Amino acid sequence: MMTKIFEKILITTDGSVKNQPVVKKGLELARELGSTTYVVYVIDETPFTSSQVEVLTDEVYLKLKDEGEKAIEQVKKIADGVKLETFILSGRPAHAITKFAVKNKVDLIVVGSQGKSGLERLLFGSVAESIIRTAECMVLVVKSK
Repeated sequence: MMTKIFEKILITTDGSVKNQPVVKKGLELARELGSTTYVVYVIDETPFTSSQVEVLTDEVYLKLKDEGEKAIEQVKKIADGVKLETFILSGRPAHAITKFAVKNKVDLIVVGSQGKSGLERLLFGSVAESIIRTAECMVLVVKSK
């Protein structure tokens, strides 16, 4: 009996236009392979927390969660028959994604080479780069067009 090469695929989304190729490639792979497919959006709490004070208010959190729900809905609209399990997580994106991947025994993480903000990359480092370094599974990095 042959097992699927990627039984479980995790597609990351941030809802941005630059992220669309990531979602499309992840869905394409999942469709072709019949994989269990997780779609994850992470509410990035990094800019709102410090060791001294937490400033992420309920109002801001709800707005960010709403953004996540919209991003997930965008993915559902183009899933075209791929059964999805969707999650909105909170924390540092790379850490939350890799932790989720380990917990759910993911075989492949599909992530973009660019997120919402170039400035964010300069300030906090690349989420994709961090995932590549710390993930226990394979990582597919999809370039934005």
